[in-house]
Amino acid sequence: MTLTFYWYPNCGTCKKAKKWLDDKEISYKPIHIVESPPSKNELLTLIEKSGLPAKKFFNTSGKKYRELNIKDKIKDATDEEMAEILASDGMLIKRPIVTDGSKVTVGFKEDMFAENWL
Repeated sequence: MTLTFYWYPNCGTCKKAKKWLDDKEISYKPIHIVESPPSKNELLTLIEKSGLPAKKFFNTSGKKYRELNIKDKIKDATDEEMAEILASDGMLIKRPIVTDGSKVTVGFKEDMFAENWL
């Protein structure tokens, strides 16, 4: 099984997640989330399969999120509207996102990775 690993190489959390996957010898296909962000439809699929609310896919600590006042824009937004905003700029997306096509994790916590990807 090869995972799809959406990441941003300068992100500390992504580097930790990558090291974890490498240490466990788990194969993955890295995708630079800023150069090749997932499309609106891909995001809707990821959101659905993650079981998380769409709001959890936003990088709330990011500069762009604050600059564009996304918090107010998504208060009453539908999943479709949120996916469209996310697809417009990879820097708005919480990372890393890892999927095997049926499960999805967002962010990196060692126990969550162990539970899903070992």
